[in-house]
Amino acid sequence: MINAAATRRLVLGLLISAVTAASYAQWANPAEDVPAYHAAAPLKLTPLPAILTGANLTGENFRFPWQVHVYQQAAKVSSVIYQLPCNCRCDRSLGHTSLRSCFEGLHGTECSTCAKEALFAYQQTRMGKNPTQIREAIARHDYEAIDLEKQ
Repeated sequence: MINAAATRRLVLGLLISAVTAASYAQWANPAEDVPAYHAAAPLKLTPLPAILTGANLTGENFRFPWQVHVYQQAAKVSSVIYQLPCNCRCDRSLGHTSLRSCFEGLHGTECSTCAKEALFAYQQTRMGKNPTQIREAIARHDYEAIDLEKQ
């Protein structure tokens, strides 16, 4: 016989599992060929992995000034890039769940698609665009006009 406390824990665990599964980015758009992204801003309850900052932006992977600049700008729009897909398809190859994932490690230093999309997202956010509008622009490949060397 299961007591009431155990039943509540079981129900709460199942509820949390269901909410997590339903919001998982890989399942956000199963019918479309859209890279993974989160449809809404991250919940404040769950801390996200940190975007690399400060002393982590040095060394052999940060040989060019644009690489550091991209990470700095990505950190400023963290919740926006959480809601954006990455067209390099790192969701398939690296298991990334959004553009933000690219800047939690070193992938953003080696991929011009990720870097351009992050800078584009920063610029568009500063212009007052919301994540939905930025997603639409990324789908049109508007970010490709970004020149990383001129940043």
